[in-house]
Amino acid sequence: MPTHDDEHTGARIREQRKRAGLTQRQLADRIPYSYSLLNQVECGARPATPAFVDAVACVLRIDATVLTGPADVSEVQRDRIAALVRPIREALAWYDLDAPMTDPARPVADLAVAADQVCQDVRATHLRKAARNLPPLITALTAAAQANPTTATWQALASTYRTAHDVALKLGHRDLATIALDRMGWAAERASDPCLGAIRHYKRALGHKRADHLLGQRLIEAGQRLLEGDTSREALAVAGQLHLGAAAVAARAEDAAAVATHIAQARELAGRVGGEAPEVHWLSFGYVNAALHEMTASLHQRRFDEALSQARRIRLPASTLTSRRARYMVDRAVAEMETGHPDHALRYLLEARRVAPEQTRYHPGARDAITGLLHTARRPPDTLNHLAAWIGL
Repeated sequence: MPTHDDEHTGARIREQRKRAGLTQRQLADRIPYSYSLLNQVECGARPATPAFVDAVACVLRIDATVLTGPADVSEVQRDRIAALVRPIREALAWYDLDAPMTDPARPVADLAVAADQVCQDVRATHLRKAARNLPPLITALTAAAQANPTTATWQALASTYRTAHDVALKLGHRDLATIALDRMGWAAERASDPCLGAIRHYKRALGHKRADHLLGQRLIEAGQRLLEGDTSREALAVAGQLHLGAAAVAARAEDAAAVATHIAQARELAGRVGGEAPEVHWLSFGYVNAALHEMTASLHQRRFDEALSQARRIRLPASTLTSRRARYMVDRAVAEMETGHPDHALRYLLEARRVAPEQTRYHPGARDAITGLLHTARRPPDTLNHLAAWIGL
């Protein structure tokens, strides 16, 4: 099993640094990380965390996807992802045109059910199934909205755009995810649905990295303004999710006080909606989600001992969505690895693969954890080597 791969993120950081005419010392002086860590990342001895990649990308004035993202997967995987994503991109392009229809028009009620189902498929981590079903559904809803622009039609279309964003993001296509969110905002305005508009701001904020934390804060605040005065359970759940998004933004800026404040406010709102609100826009907002965001925030701040303690206290109910369960396992694996528990880290990675293979295969956290385990193991076990080969290392 090779321990150095010219395609790893560190190698691309080295390449882009040299293109910018910077030495390692010069780059290290401009990011909030040590020269030693930069050297280890570039040579492949340490994985590049998302926060590290964001900091480097900001200094080099490039998009983070130049350093990570779809390029992290093998050529075969890249071709498969491209085949899934291309029809979605084409369907999104018809948003303000007369969408072509090849099948008889379907009732809006049936299309709304289909929109909910494709969203459910993503939460169940059936990414390929969702990606295949999205293009014809987007096209049908686009045509329906043009022919019969009702609130229900625009809401279903906005929901489908949101699902397109989620699929694109999970498959590593951030540019397409951004386009889908723009379409979601466009449809949400026509639906006059403030909750959908607020969810769009929440997802936009999470899409911006550490260097853009001020922009992320402003997006969260914009979402909160949309919900002012609305005390419905739906609005309270969305408002709570916005606080969780604000905690994530604050964590990337390493503002521990703001993280604690937003987590506390999210928990207060969770109490007001009855503890858990899994049915509201597939957000699964509640106490469990707040605990998961708190753990992830600790990881972003590199407080690995704290993250592991928080992870050990979390008890996921049987009703937890597969996507969230797998995300917890990957985050737990990272925390275990960073605190010197490689056997436990490997166990959680294998479990994440078992419950959500598609999501885990393309999850950057899983890749970071596997890379870290490979570089710290004197003799990597066969299970780790097999997992590395499966993920494309």
